[in-house]
Amino acid sequence: MRNNINFYNKVYETVKRIPKGRVATYGQIAALCGSPRAARIVGSALHHNPQPVVIPCHRVVNRFGGLAPDFAFGGKEVQRDWLAAEGVAVSSDFTVDLSVYLWDGIIK
Repeated sequence: MRNNINFYNKVYETVKRIPKGRVATYGQIAALCGSPRAARIVGSALHHNPQPVVIPCHRVVNRFGGLAPDFAFGGKEVQRDWLAAEGVAVSSDFTVDLSVYLWDGIIK
C-alpha cells in the first residue's frame, strides 16, 4: 500500500505540471513517474484525486486523446467544459487532437 501512496503522490506532482491549454496521456504520466507500464494505476490515482482544483486531472486523456468516460468529477461533459475553458478544443466525439494539444512532458 505504501508503494501505491508514493506512486500516487508522484502522479499528482507530475499532473500539476501540465500547463493550461495542454493535455497529457495516462501512459505519458506513468512514464514520467518512472513506471511506463502503469497507465491504469495513473487512472486510479486520478480517480481518487484529493484536490481536483489543485491537481488538474481533467488535463489527462487516453492515448487516443479521448476523455474519461467516467470522469470522477462530473462525467466527460464536465471534463470537456474544463478543457474548453483553458482553450483546448474537444471534438464532438469527446477527443482532443494530440498533435495540437499534447504536452511535451518537459517539466519546467
